[in-house]
Amino acid sequence: MPSPDASREGAPQRVDTLVVGAGQAGLATSYWLTRHGVEHVVLERREALGGAWQDRWDSFYLNTPNFLFRLPDLTYDGPEPEAFLPRDAVIDLFRDYAQRIAAPVQLGMEATRIAAADGQFSVETSAGRFAATNVVLANGAFQRPRIPPASLNIPGHVHQLHSQDYRNPQQLPAGAVLVVGTGQSGGQITEDLLAGGRTVHLSVSSCPEAPRRYRGQDVLHWILQINLHGPEYGLNGFRVENLPSPAGRFMCNPLVSGNDGGHSVHLRELGRRGVRLHGRFEGADDGVLAFSDDLPERLAMVEAGFGQRLKAMTDAYIEKAGIDAPAADPVTVDQWLPGESGARLDLGAENITSIIWSTGYGLDFSFLDIPVLDEWNYPRHTAGVTEVPGLYAVGLPWLTRQASATLGLVGDDAKYVAEHIAGRAG
Repeated sequence: MPSPDASREGAPQRVDTLVVGAGQAGLATSYWLTRHGVEHVVLERREALGGAWQDRWDSFYLNTPNFLFRLPDLTYDGPEPEAFLPRDAVIDLFRDYAQRIAAPVQLGMEATRIAAADGQFSVETSAGRFAATNVVLANGAFQRPRIPPASLNIPGHVHQLHSQDYRNPQQLPAGAVLVVGTGQSGGQITEDLLAGGRTVHLSVSSCPEAPRRYRGQDVLHWILQINLHGPEYGLNGFRVENLPSPAGRFMCNPLVSGNDGGHSVHLRELGRRGVRLHGRFEGADDGVLAFSDDLPERLAMVEAGFGQRLKAMTDAYIEKAGIDAPAADPVTVDQWLPGESGARLDLGAENITSIIWSTGYGLDFSFLDIPVLDEWNYPRHTAGVTEVPGLYAVGLPWLTRQASATLGLVGDDAKYVAEHIAGRAG
Protein backbone atom coordinates (compact mmCIF):
# COMPACT_ATOMS: atom_id res chain seq x y z
CA MET A 1 0.00 0.00 0.00
CA PRO A 2 1.33 3.49 -0.75
CA SER A 3 2.63 5.40 2.26
CA PRO A 4 0.80 8.75 2.43
CA ASP A 5 3.32 10.33 4.77
CA ALA A 6 5.98 10.12 2.07
CA SER A 7 3.87 12.32 -0.21
CA ARG A 8 3.73 15.34 2.06
CA GLU A 9 6.79 16.62 0.24
CA GLY A 10 7.81 15.92 -3.33
CA ALA A 11 5.97 13.73 -5.83
CA PRO A 12 2.53 12.33 -5.00
CA GLN A 13 2.05 8.64 -4.39
CA ARG A 14 0.75 6.70 -7.38
CA VAL A 15 -2.27 4.44 -7.00
CA ASP A 16 -4.53 2.92 -9.62
CA THR A 17 -7.83 3.60 -7.84
CA LEU A 18 -8.68 5.82 -4.90
CA VAL A 19 -11.96 5.24 -3.04
CA VAL A 20 -13.23 8.21 -1.01
CA GLY A 21 -15.10 6.96 2.05
CA ALA A 22 -14.97 3.71 4.03
CA GLY A 23 -18.63 3.31 4.85
CA GLN A 24 -20.72 0.51 3.39
CA ALA A 25 -20.33 1.85 -0.18
CA GLY A 26 -16.56 2.22 0.06
CA LEU A 27 -16.02 -1.17 1.67
CA ALA A 28 -18.25 -2.93 -0.86
CA THR A 29 -16.32 -1.24 -3.67
CA SER A 30 -13.03 -2.29 -2.06
CA TYR A 31 -14.21 -5.91 -1.92
CA TRP A 32 -14.94 -6.02 -5.63
CA LEU A 33 -11.79 -4.12 -6.61
CA THR A 34 -9.74 -6.69 -4.71
CA ARG A 35 -11.59 -9.51 -6.46
CA HIS A 36 -10.67 -7.94 -9.81
CA GLY A 37 -7.04 -7.44 -8.80
CA VAL A 38 -7.24 -3.64 -8.92
CA GLU A 39 -4.71 -1.87 -6.70
CA HIS A 40 -6.52 0.68 -4.58
CA VAL A 41 -6.60 2.73 -1.38
CA VAL A 42 -9.72 3.66 0.62
CA LEU A 43 -9.62 7.08 2.31
CA GLU A 44 -11.63 7.56 5.50
CA ARG A 45 -11.76 10.99 7.14
CA ARG A 46 -12.75 9.53 10.50
CA GLU A 47 -10.28 8.11 12.97
CA ALA A 48 -12.27 4.88 13.29
CA LEU A 49 -14.31 2.68 10.98
CA GLY A 50 -18.07 2.54 11.27
CA GLY A 51 -19.14 5.31 8.91
CA ALA A 52 -22.07 7.59 9.65
CA TRP A 53 -23.53 4.98 12.02
CA GLN A 54 -21.18 6.52 14.60
CA ASP A 55 -23.26 9.71 14.42
CA ARG A 56 -26.43 8.03 15.65
CA TRP A 57 -27.84 8.42 19.16
CA ASP A 58 -27.22 5.94 21.98
CA SER A 59 -30.54 4.07 21.73
CA PHE A 60 -30.49 3.84 17.92
CA TYR A 61 -31.36 0.56 16.22
CA LEU A 62 -30.87 -0.08 12.54
CA ASN A 63 -34.16 0.50 10.70
CA THR A 64 -33.49 -2.32 8.25
CA PRO A 65 -33.95 -5.94 9.38
CA ASN A 66 -31.05 -8.37 9.37
CA PHE A 67 -32.19 -9.95 6.11
CA LEU A 68 -31.27 -6.74 4.28
CA PHE A 69 -27.56 -7.33 4.83
CA ARG A 70 -26.54 -8.08 1.25
CA LEU A 71 -23.01 -6.73 1.11
CA PRO A 72 -20.52 -8.90 -0.80
CA ASP A 73 -19.45 -11.72 1.51
CA LEU A 74 -21.69 -10.35 4.26
CA THR A 75 -25.21 -11.75 4.22
CA TYR A 76 -27.28 -12.73 7.22
CA ASP A 77 -28.03 -16.44 7.64
CA GLY A 78 -28.74 -16.53 11.37
CA PRO A 79 -31.89 -17.38 13.35
CA GLU A 80 -33.33 -13.83 13.52
CA PRO A 81 -33.63 -12.48 9.97
CA GLU A 82 -36.29 -9.95 11.01
CA ALA A 83 -34.49 -8.64 14.09
CA PHE A 84 -32.75 -5.26 14.22
CA LEU A 85 -29.18 -4.49 15.30
CA PRO A 86 -28.35 -1.75 17.83
CA ARG A 87 -25.96 1.02 16.84
CA ASP A 88 -22.79 -0.34 18.44
CA ALA A 89 -23.33 -3.80 16.93
CA VAL A 90 -23.64 -2.21 13.48
CA ILE A 91 -20.39 -0.30 13.98
CA ASP A 92 -18.59 -3.44 15.16
CA LEU A 93 -19.95 -5.39 12.21
CA PHE A 94 -18.44 -2.95 9.71
CA ARG A 95 -15.12 -2.88 11.51
CA ASP A 96 -14.98 -6.68 11.43
CA TYR A 97 -16.02 -6.66 7.77
CA ALA A 98 -13.23 -4.26 6.78
CA GLN A 99 -10.70 -6.48 8.53
CA ARG A 100 -12.07 -9.68 7.02
CA ILE A 101 -11.93 -8.40 3.43
CA ALA A 102 -8.54 -6.78 4.12
CA ALA A 103 -9.74 -3.41 2.87
CA PRO A 104 -6.73 -1.07 2.38
CA VAL A 105 -8.20 1.75 4.46
CA GLN A 106 -6.28 4.86 5.47
CA LEU A 107 -8.00 6.29 8.57
CA GLY A 108 -7.94 9.96 9.51
CA MET A 109 -7.32 10.97 5.93
CA GLU A 110 -9.78 13.42 4.38
CA ALA A 111 -9.86 14.24 0.70
CA THR A 112 -9.58 18.03 0.47
CA ARG A 113 -9.28 18.51 -3.30
CA ILE A 114 -9.69 16.24 -6.31
CA ALA A 115 -8.89 17.61 -9.75
CA ALA A 116 -8.36 16.12 -13.20
CA ALA A 117 -4.81 16.42 -14.47
CA ASP A 118 -3.12 14.90 -17.54
CA GLY A 119 -5.57 12.03 -17.95
CA GLN A 120 -5.55 11.11 -14.27
CA PHE A 121 -6.59 12.64 -10.94
CA SER A 122 -4.62 14.75 -8.52
CA VAL A 123 -5.89 14.09 -5.00
CA GLU A 124 -4.93 16.24 -2.06
CA THR A 125 -5.70 14.92 1.42
CA SER A 126 -5.20 16.00 4.99
CA ALA A 127 -2.19 13.67 5.18
CA GLY A 128 -0.57 13.54 1.77
CA ARG A 129 -1.11 13.64 -1.98
CA PHE A 130 -2.01 10.97 -4.50
CA ALA A 131 -2.07 10.62 -8.26
CA ALA A 132 -4.81 8.17 -9.27
CA THR A 133 -6.03 6.73 -12.54
CA ASN A 134 -9.53 6.26 -11.09
CA VAL A 135 -11.48 7.83 -8.23
CA VAL A 136 -14.64 6.40 -6.68
CA LEU A 137 -16.83 8.83 -4.73
CA ALA A 138 -18.21 6.69 -1.90
CA ASN A 139 -18.56 9.34 0.79
CA GLY A 140 -22.32 8.87 1.04
CA ALA A 141 -25.32 11.14 1.35
CA PHE A 142 -25.02 11.98 5.07
CA GLN A 143 -22.17 14.48 4.95
CA ARG A 144 -23.48 18.03 5.38
CA PRO A 145 -26.16 18.54 8.05
CA ARG A 146 -28.92 20.86 6.85
CA ILE A 147 -30.17 23.48 9.31
CA PRO A 148 -32.62 26.22 8.23
CA PRO A 149 -31.09 29.70 8.00
CA ALA A 150 -33.88 30.94 10.30
CA SER A 151 -32.13 29.09 13.12
CA LEU A 152 -29.90 32.16 13.38
CA ASN A 153 -32.93 34.07 14.69
CA ILE A 154 -33.36 31.73 17.67
CA PRO A 155 -32.29 33.33 20.98
CA GLY A 156 -28.74 32.41 21.94
CA HIS A 157 -29.69 30.82 25.28
CA VAL A 158 -31.63 28.06 23.45
CA HIS A 159 -29.39 25.04 22.86
CA GLN A 160 -29.48 24.02 19.17
CA LEU A 161 -28.03 20.89 17.59
CA HIS A 162 -28.50 18.76 14.51
CA SER A 163 -29.78 15.21 14.91
CA GLN A 164 -26.31 13.84 14.09
CA ASP A 165 -25.02 15.42 17.33
CA TYR A 166 -27.85 14.14 19.52
CA ARG A 167 -26.95 11.23 21.80
CA ASN A 168 -29.45 11.05 24.67
CA PRO A 169 -31.86 13.23 26.69
CA GLN A 170 -29.29 13.71 29.45
CA GLN A 171 -27.00 15.76 27.20
CA LEU A 172 -29.66 18.48 26.89
CA PRO A 173 -30.32 21.20 29.46
CA ALA A 174 -33.38 20.82 31.67
CA GLY A 175 -36.60 21.93 30.03
CA ALA A 176 -38.78 21.09 27.06
CA VAL A 177 -37.38 20.12 23.65
CA LEU A 178 -38.51 21.04 20.14
CA VAL A 179 -37.74 18.49 17.41
CA VAL A 180 -37.99 19.91 13.89
CA GLY A 181 -38.65 17.32 11.18
CA THR A 182 -40.46 14.00 11.08
CA GLY A 183 -38.23 11.81 8.98
CA GLN A 184 -36.96 8.62 10.58
CA SER A 185 -34.52 10.49 12.82
CA GLY A 186 -37.09 13.02 14.00
CA GLY A 187 -39.67 10.37 14.85
CA GLN A 188 -37.22 8.11 16.65
CA ILE A 189 -35.53 10.91 18.60
CA THR A 190 -38.96 12.11 19.72
CA GLU A 191 -39.67 8.63 21.08
CA ASP A 192 -36.27 8.59 22.81
CA LEU A 193 -36.98 11.94 24.47
CA LEU A 194 -40.40 10.77 25.61
CA ALA A 195 -38.85 7.65 27.13
CA GLY A 196 -36.43 9.96 28.96
CA GLY A 197 -39.31 11.87 30.53
CA ARG A 198 -38.93 15.05 28.50
CA THR A 199 -41.70 17.35 27.32
CA VAL A 200 -41.50 17.34 23.53
CA HIS A 201 -42.78 19.59 20.74
CA LEU A 202 -42.59 18.24 17.20
CA SER A 203 -42.67 20.13 13.90
CA VAL A 204 -44.29 17.92 11.24
CA SER A 205 -42.72 17.70 7.79
CA SER A 206 -44.03 15.68 4.82
CA CYS A 207 -42.33 12.29 5.29
CA PRO A 208 -44.85 9.45 4.90
CA GLU A 209 -45.91 7.09 7.63
CA ALA A 210 -45.87 3.39 6.75
CA PRO A 211 -46.77 0.13 8.47
CA ARG A 212 -43.76 -1.76 9.80
CA ARG A 213 -45.34 -4.91 8.39
CA TYR A 214 -47.60 -5.20 5.36
CA ARG A 215 -49.24 -8.29 3.93
CA GLY A 216 -47.24 -10.70 6.07
CA GLN A 217 -43.77 -9.18 5.62
CA ASP A 218 -41.69 -6.31 6.93
CA VAL A 219 -42.40 -3.39 4.61
CA LEU A 220 -38.71 -3.28 3.66
CA HIS A 221 -38.95 -6.84 2.37
CA TRP A 222 -41.34 -5.60 -0.31
CA ILE A 223 -39.23 -2.53 -1.05
CA LEU A 224 -36.18 -4.74 -1.60
CA GLN A 225 -38.06 -7.22 -3.77
CA ILE A 226 -39.55 -4.50 -5.97
CA ASN A 227 -36.12 -2.93 -6.36
CA LEU A 228 -34.63 -6.29 -7.32
CA HIS A 229 -37.38 -7.91 -9.34
CA GLY A 230 -40.01 -5.30 -10.12
CA PRO A 231 -38.79 -4.72 -13.70
CA GLU A 232 -39.28 -8.42 -14.44
CA TYR A 233 -43.01 -7.77 -14.02
CA GLY A 234 -43.14 -4.38 -15.67
CA LEU A 235 -42.91 -2.45 -12.39
CA ASN A 236 -40.24 0.15 -13.03
CA GLY A 237 -41.23 2.82 -10.52
CA PHE A 238 -38.13 2.15 -8.46
CA ARG A 239 -35.73 2.65 -11.39
CA VAL A 240 -33.93 5.99 -11.49
CA GLU A 241 -34.90 6.63 -15.10
CA ASN A 242 -38.55 6.67 -14.06
CA LEU A 243 -38.27 9.34 -11.39
CA PRO A 244 -40.70 12.17 -12.19
CA SER A 245 -38.04 14.72 -11.23
CA PRO A 246 -34.38 14.73 -10.11
CA ALA A 247 -35.68 16.06 -6.79
CA GLY A 248 -37.20 12.62 -6.22
CA ARG A 249 -33.74 11.29 -5.43
CA PHE A 250 -34.06 12.94 -2.02
CA MET A 251 -37.52 11.71 -1.02
CA CYS A 252 -38.07 10.74 2.62
CA ASN A 253 -37.85 7.14 3.74
CA PRO A 254 -40.91 5.56 5.43
CA LEU A 255 -41.40 6.62 9.04
CA VAL A 256 -40.50 3.37 10.81
CA SER A 257 -38.16 2.35 13.63
CA GLY A 258 -36.03 -0.68 14.47
CA ASN A 259 -36.36 -0.14 18.21
CA ASP A 260 -38.37 -2.50 20.42
CA GLY A 261 -38.35 -5.23 17.79
CA GLY A 262 -39.38 -2.84 15.01
CA HIS A 263 -42.50 -0.70 14.80
CA SER A 264 -44.24 2.08 12.91
CA VAL A 265 -44.07 5.65 14.16
CA HIS A 266 -47.47 7.37 14.06
CA LEU A 267 -47.62 11.10 14.64
CA ARG A 268 -51.17 11.16 16.01
CA GLU A 269 -50.19 8.48 18.51
CA LEU A 270 -47.24 10.62 19.60
CA GLY A 271 -49.73 13.46 20.06
CA ARG A 272 -51.93 11.26 22.22
CA ARG A 273 -48.85 10.47 24.33
CA GLY A 274 -48.34 14.15 25.05
CA VAL A 275 -46.15 15.40 22.20
CA ARG A 276 -47.22 18.88 21.09
CA LEU A 277 -47.53 18.79 17.30
CA HIS A 278 -46.87 21.77 15.04
CA GLY A 279 -46.89 22.37 11.30
CA ARG A 280 -43.82 22.88 9.12
CA PHE A 281 -41.25 25.26 10.62
CA GLU A 282 -41.33 28.62 8.80
CA GLY A 283 -39.35 31.09 10.86
CA ALA A 284 -38.49 32.68 14.18
CA ASP A 285 -38.70 36.19 15.61
CA ASP A 286 -37.68 37.22 19.12
CA GLY A 287 -38.19 33.78 20.60
CA VAL A 288 -41.53 33.11 18.89
CA LEU A 289 -41.53 30.42 16.19
CA ALA A 290 -44.00 30.26 13.30
CA PHE A 291 -45.24 27.06 11.69
CA SER A 292 -47.58 26.38 8.79
CA ASP A 293 -51.20 26.56 9.91
CA ASP A 294 -52.20 23.30 8.22
CA LEU A 295 -51.63 20.60 10.82
CA PRO A 296 -54.82 18.57 10.11
CA GLU A 297 -54.13 18.53 6.37
CA ARG A 298 -50.44 17.78 6.97
CA LEU A 299 -51.21 14.78 9.19
CA ALA A 300 -53.63 13.44 6.58
CA MET A 301 -50.99 13.86 3.85
CA VAL A 302 -48.38 12.02 5.93
CA GLU A 303 -50.78 9.13 6.56
CA ALA A 304 -51.81 8.92 2.91
CA GLY A 305 -48.23 8.73 1.60
CA PHE A 306 -47.90 4.96 1.89
CA GLY A 307 -51.17 4.30 0.11
CA GLN A 308 -50.42 6.64 -2.77
CA ARG A 309 -47.21 4.95 -3.88
CA LEU A 310 -45.68 2.07 -1.96
CA LYS A 311 -48.90 0.22 -1.15
CA ALA A 312 -50.02 0.28 -4.78
CA MET A 313 -46.64 -0.94 -6.01
CA THR A 314 -46.49 -3.70 -3.40
CA ASP A 315 -49.98 -4.95 -4.22
CA ALA A 316 -49.16 -4.92 -7.93
CA TYR A 317 -45.92 -6.81 -7.35
CA ILE A 318 -47.61 -9.47 -5.22
CA GLU A 319 -50.27 -9.97 -7.89
CA LYS A 320 -47.93 -10.01 -10.90
CA ALA A 321 -45.38 -12.28 -9.19
CA GLY A 322 -48.10 -14.69 -8.09
CA ILE A 323 -47.13 -14.47 -4.42
CA ASP A 324 -49.47 -16.07 -1.89
CA ALA A 325 -49.59 -13.20 0.63
CA PRO A 326 -52.29 -12.47 3.19
CA ALA A 327 -54.71 -9.66 2.52
CA ALA A 328 -53.88 -6.21 3.80
CA ASP A 329 -55.16 -5.32 7.24
CA PRO A 330 -58.21 -3.04 7.23
CA VAL A 331 -57.31 0.63 7.29
CA THR A 332 -58.42 2.38 10.46
CA VAL A 333 -58.97 6.11 10.01
CA ASP A 334 -57.57 8.01 12.99
CA GLN A 335 -59.48 11.24 13.61
CA TRP A 336 -57.47 12.49 16.58
CA LEU A 337 -56.38 16.12 16.36
CA PRO A 338 -54.58 18.37 18.82
CA GLY A 339 -56.63 20.99 20.58
CA GLU A 340 -54.54 23.83 19.15
CA SER A 341 -53.37 24.55 15.61
CA GLY A 342 -49.72 24.60 16.61
CA ALA A 343 -48.99 27.51 14.26
CA ARG A 344 -47.08 29.59 16.82
CA LEU A 345 -44.77 28.65 19.64
CA ASP A 346 -43.33 30.94 22.32
CA LEU A 347 -40.11 29.24 23.42
CA GLY A 348 -39.95 31.10 26.73
CA ALA A 349 -43.58 30.51 27.67
CA GLU A 350 -43.23 26.78 26.96
CA ASN A 351 -39.82 26.54 28.70
CA ILE A 352 -38.22 25.14 25.54
CA THR A 353 -34.49 25.13 26.15
CA SER A 354 -33.34 22.87 23.28
CA ILE A 355 -34.06 22.50 19.56
CA ILE A 356 -33.00 19.39 17.62
CA TRP A 357 -32.91 19.97 13.87
CA SER A 358 -33.88 16.64 12.30
CA THR A 359 -33.85 18.29 8.92
CA GLY A 360 -31.67 15.90 6.99
CA TYR A 361 -28.42 16.22 5.10
CA GLY A 362 -27.07 17.62 1.88
CA LEU A 363 -24.54 16.05 -0.44
CA ASP A 364 -21.03 17.38 0.10
CA PHE A 365 -18.61 17.25 -2.81
CA SER A 366 -16.90 20.52 -1.92
CA PHE A 367 -13.54 18.78 -2.37
CA LEU A 368 -14.33 17.97 -6.01
CA ASP A 369 -12.69 20.48 -8.35
CA ILE A 370 -14.22 18.89 -11.45
CA PRO A 371 -17.36 20.24 -13.22
CA VAL A 372 -19.40 17.05 -12.96
CA LEU A 373 -22.17 18.04 -10.50
CA ASP A 374 -25.72 18.92 -11.52
CA GLU A 375 -27.91 21.64 -10.02
CA TRP A 376 -28.70 19.33 -7.08
CA ASN A 377 -24.98 18.84 -6.29
CA TYR A 378 -25.34 15.27 -7.56
CA PRO A 379 -22.74 13.74 -9.92
CA ARG A 380 -23.90 13.39 -13.52
CA HIS A 381 -23.52 9.69 -14.24
CA THR A 382 -24.94 6.52 -15.72
CA ALA A 383 -25.05 3.59 -13.28
CA GLY A 384 -22.28 5.18 -11.22
CA VAL A 385 -20.01 5.92 -14.22
CA THR A 386 -19.72 9.70 -14.47
CA GLU A 387 -19.22 11.66 -17.66
CA VAL A 388 -15.56 12.20 -16.64
CA PRO A 389 -13.52 9.09 -17.60
CA GLY A 390 -12.17 7.39 -14.48
CA LEU A 391 -14.52 9.14 -12.04
CA TYR A 392 -17.24 7.03 -10.40
CA ALA A 393 -19.89 7.24 -7.69
CA VAL A 394 -21.32 4.55 -5.40
CA GLY A 395 -23.69 4.69 -2.43
CA LEU A 396 -25.85 7.66 -3.39
CA PRO A 397 -29.66 7.57 -3.14
CA TRP A 398 -31.25 6.54 -6.43
CA LEU A 399 -27.90 5.88 -8.10
CA THR A 400 -29.60 3.19 -10.17
CA ARG A 401 -32.61 2.26 -8.03
CA GLN A 402 -34.59 3.57 -5.09
CA ALA A 403 -32.56 1.52 -2.60
CA SER A 404 -29.12 2.04 -4.17
CA ALA A 405 -27.65 3.53 -0.99
CA THR A 406 -28.93 0.78 1.33
CA LEU A 407 -27.26 -2.32 2.73
CA GLY A 408 -29.50 -4.35 0.46
CA LEU A 409 -28.32 -2.95 -2.88
CA VAL A 410 -25.17 -0.86 -2.52
CA GLY A 411 -23.06 -3.97 -3.16
CA ASP A 412 -24.67 -4.46 -6.59
CA ASP A 413 -23.74 -0.96 -7.73
CA ALA A 414 -20.25 -1.36 -6.28
CA LYS A 415 -19.77 -4.56 -8.26
CA TYR A 416 -20.76 -2.87 -11.52
CA VAL A 417 -18.40 0.07 -10.91
CA ALA A 418 -15.50 -2.22 -9.97
CA GLU A 419 -16.06 -4.26 -13.13
CA HIS A 420 -16.01 -1.04 -15.17
CA ILE A 421 -12.73 0.02 -13.57
CA ALA A 422 -11.19 -3.40 -14.17
CA GLY A 423 -12.35 -3.33 -17.78
CA ARG A 424 -10.93 0.14 -18.25
CA ALA A 425 -7.55 -1.10 -17.05
CA GLY A 426 -7.77 -4.07 -19.39
